[in-house]
Amino acid sequence: MANSRIKKHIEDLQEKIEYYNRLYYVEAKPVVSDEEYDTLLSELKLLEEKYPEFKTPDSPTQKIGGRPTGEFVTAKHIVPMLSMDNTYTADELREFDERVKKNLGQDKIEYVVELKVDGASISLLYRNGRMSRGVTRGNGREGDDVTRNIATIKSIPPALKAHKHIPGLIEVRGEVYMSEKDFLKINEEKERAGEELFANPRNAAAGSLKLLDPVIVTGRHLNIFIHGVGAFEGVKIESQYELLEYMKELGMRVNPEIAKFSDIEDVIRYCNGWEKKKEDLNYHVDGMVVKVNSFASQKRLGTTTKSPRWMIAYKFPAERKETKLLDIAVQVGRTGTLTPVALLKPVHVSGTTVSRSTLHNIDEIERKDIRIGDTVIIEKSGEIIPQVVSVVREKRTGKEKKFTMPEKCPVCGSDTVRPENEVAVRCDNVSCRAQIEQRILHFASRNAMDIEGCGEAVVEQLVEKKMVADYGDLYYLKFDDVKRLERFADKSAQNLVDAIEKSKGNELFRLVFALGIRHVGVHVAWLLYQSYGSIDKIAKQSVESLQSNKEVGPIVAESIHAFFNNKGNLKVLEKLRDASVRMSEAAPAKKGVLSGKTVVFTGSLSSISRNEAEEIVRKMGGMASSGVNKETDLVVAGSEPGSKYDKAKKLGIKIISEAEFKEMIK
Repeated sequence: MANSRIKKHIEDLQEKIEYYNRLYYVEAKPVVSDEEYDTLLSELKLLEEKYPEFKTPDSPTQKIGGRPTGEFVTAKHIVPMLSMDNTYTADELREFDERVKKNLGQDKIEYVVELKVDGASISLLYRNGRMSRGVTRGNGREGDDVTRNIATIKSIPPALKAHKHIPGLIEVRGEVYMSEKDFLKINEEKERAGEELFANPRNAAAGSLKLLDPVIVTGRHLNIFIHGVGAFEGVKIESQYELLEYMKELGMRVNPEIAKFSDIEDVIRYCNGWEKKKEDLNYHVDGMVVKVNSFASQKRLGTTTKSPRWMIAYKFPAERKETKLLDIAVQVGRTGTLTPVALLKPVHVSGTTVSRSTLHNIDEIERKDIRIGDTVIIEKSGEIIPQVVSVVREKRTGKEKKFTMPEKCPVCGSDTVRPENEVAVRCDNVSCRAQIEQRILHFASRNAMDIEGCGEAVVEQLVEKKMVADYGDLYYLKFDDVKRLERFADKSAQNLVDAIEKSKGNELFRLVFALGIRHVGVHVAWLLYQSYGSIDKIAKQSVESLQSNKEVGPIVAESIHAFFNNKGNLKVLEKLRDASVRMSEAAPAKKGVLSGKTVVFTGSLSSISRNEAEEIVRKMGGMASSGVNKETDLVVAGSEPGSKYDKAKKLGIKIISEAEFKEMIK
């Protein structure tokens, strides 16, 4: 019986940590402090060591970082990007020193100490001096290829500086970060838009790297510090300190605050000194990194499944204060997410006065048992964004009130929904004022209705001047209306009016995608178009009938059904119908060389975009899929293909080149 309780506790810990991993690594929205997370992970690790029969291969203790997002091409690291063990006290640093000395059989160890910059880890691959690709850490073995976004960072050289020893190949490891000034500016913009704020600079940097539009990434003003290396060929480097000096010679940006010590007490004093000095920097550090300097010693010490034994992070403690939770407000973001916000009795924390704090979602409120009127502990995550860490239950009077998320949107009054297996409560009304701009931008985007000239600046003016209340109103704009917008002459006004008119005749699947139904991407939009052929028929389907399509699961089906049962959405659809937007279209006959075949693309295509290639497949009667499995008929491999290529080879699926694909579709 005792063992069954232990097994259940281990499973609960694994599930909770996986949930936090997804929020931190994939969604860039952490909800617990690093210290709280590390405490849970340490508890799980100790239990698994004591009861190895309950340790599973997919346990969080066996994983590094988060999985790739799936929005980008996946690329493998030549040398895995491991994570670091964390420590929070000087005594734990001393214990690390003792372990290193014991394992190496030495009395004296030279350490390099660096600032732990609060950013996102990246790996830059250079071949013969030129940058080949930039990849996020991902799960440590493979990550997202974000080369286009990396190219927007001015401090990353596209080519290494001329040097007598240019490596034939080198995997440069660094931390992409955002300055305090830019971080605060972005969060101010997000707050004005009613969007959830980035919790700290690390999540702002990570979120920016995973944006699909490099133009937006450019405006984020990201920067980088290089701190390590993976694979390298053609050059001899013997220590961490020598590596950093060499990187500077190659034109890499290396943090100047690097120090060497041969005594752990000097290391501790240096770390403690920076805990006070870090406020003077224009970027944020959340601790120090201590590394054994010698590469030969690093090799002898080796690694665990997750982290090197020759390196450790010393994390600075966050400042915490006690205050009163006066009320909980709810704000609606541009994507319809309802976010609870704590209204606090003002309190001074880490140099600023805090009166508001995001509470993330209802699950977090219930998990921490936060009630209106509670005395709470506030901490500034990343020393910028305040968070409610815990409740002081001993100070409850009995007058505190439990909070529930509203059943009606506080902005437009529509019913709110909470999809199964999701933490977010949403407003799905496309006419909701809080969501107008984002909805219209999506509707007009290239893969949707492709309305050229209907960009962010234009949409912002249309909404601000109350010329549109939803995307249906675009089709009622006249030439004279558009000409009233700033920077619009006769020609540009006419071009936009013509682009809107032209979009009325778009293929039906584009309209289905443009509607902005949650979880309905281009692929699912195409499946709905093929299965039903009209908006009216899709709208009449039950959740069960939608799921009869094997690629539409319960979450997607419920989302589609909810969209077409929202009264506000139906009114917007009537506007589209009255404007003569194409609402039905016969599905194409399945003909051609790709008829009935499932095709997957991997790697970078040079002569055509991924979206264009997938559209060609659909128009030739095939199905463009994002994942390789036994039902895949064909894989098209571009340059530097990722894990999909390896999986296809293993399954014996036919693989062709981009050139062969172009020849096939002629």
